[in-house]
Amino acid sequence: MSAITVYQDNDTRQPLLHSIEGEVIKSTLAAVGIRFERWMIDCPITPQMSHQEILQAYDQEIKKLVDEEGYQTVDIAAMTADNPQKEVFRQKFLNEHTHSEDEVRFFVAGEGMFYLHIDDKVYMIHCCKDDLLSVPEQTKHWFDMGPEPHFTAIRFFNNPDGWVADFTGDEIATRFPLFDE
Repeated sequence: MSAITVYQDNDTRQPLLHSIEGEVIKSTLAAVGIRFERWMIDCPITPQMSHQEILQAYDQEIKKLVDEEGYQTVDIAAMTADNPQKEVFRQKFLNEHTHSEDEVRFFVAGEGMFYLHIDDKVYMIHCCKDDLLSVPEQTKHWFDMGPEPHFTAIRFFNNPDGWVADFTGDEIATRFPLFDE
């Protein structure tokens, strides 16, 4: 289930907000310039589907977002618990970083936790199937796929080369709870 939890960036003891209500998640994030949407389609997505079949299933939604935002490339990233590199990939994104372009993810299956460090708050967004999250360029954030990752996400890019992580060096991520699924 999708959720948002908001903390002061210097205090993880007591959340300022916690909600599983889609409209609360959307409005809370919109207030700080973050796009959150839910995409529902009639076509069931199965683990046997190829990446191309998944992209075709979401063709209308993808086209609408590409037309609106001008994204040049759309692909799919997937991770499962049986991947021998899962811990390496998990650790790679657990430190606060930024990108020189938006980080846009639509969860086709599974889940993950985005942590957005905006001003003096940290917004923990538990993204699940059907969630779209767009993190604007230069927004400080980190991502946790959990110890037993399971997700398939459509990614949108203006320039895939711009999606290189620029680590801030701040150890803030170590003070917040990991995503344990």
